[in-house]
Amino acid sequence: MIVKPSAEGLAASAQAATKKGPPPVHLWNPPFCGDIDMRIARDGTWFYQGTPIGRPGLVKLFSGILKKEGDSFFLVTPVEKVGILVDDAPFVAVDFERAGEGDSQTITFVTQVGDAVTLDADHALRVERDATTGEPSPYIHVRAGLDALIDRKSFYRLVDLCVHAEVAGKDWFGLWSSGRFFPVIPSEDLP
Repeated sequence: MIVKPSAEGLAASAQAATKKGPPPVHLWNPPFCGDIDMRIARDGTWFYQGTPIGRPGLVKLFSGILKKEGDSFFLVTPVEKVGILVDDAPFVAVDFERAGEGDSQTITFVTQVGDAVTLDADHALRVERDATTGEPSPYIHVRAGLDALIDRKSFYRLVDLCVHAEVAGKDWFGLWSSGRFFPVIPSEDLP
């Protein structure tokens, strides 16, 4: 049986599969059905056939069936798996809340699709710097190889919470959350 992937078919399958809670995407390994004309832009906007998907509920539904294998991204249901393009990270952390202070604080991020992710050992922070411009791109791990790019306003707020600490004999400027220090930039690289 040949399955022609479509956004409508994926949405229907995903909705049926998620009626009892989060879908067990990690258990689904259906056959690859081909690529679909869907793309997630760096700012977190989802596009289908070149047009932004304007229904937040549909984007949230699709985000729940997103899976990463190697460097490729797929939407999966129990019966089909289709490839999509992701410009950078599939999610964008658009805000965060801080509970507590100093090394006992906890930072919880919210993504553009409403997922809450607490910065901890399982949801680490990493900062990549552009080789040419040196501009930082901060990310937090969301789930199963899927990261969220932390938006600029949230990153600036995070920097205000950063402190200096020693990690493996080197002084870092970074952030505490969930009893763990997350290095952002070596202190010697600060202006």
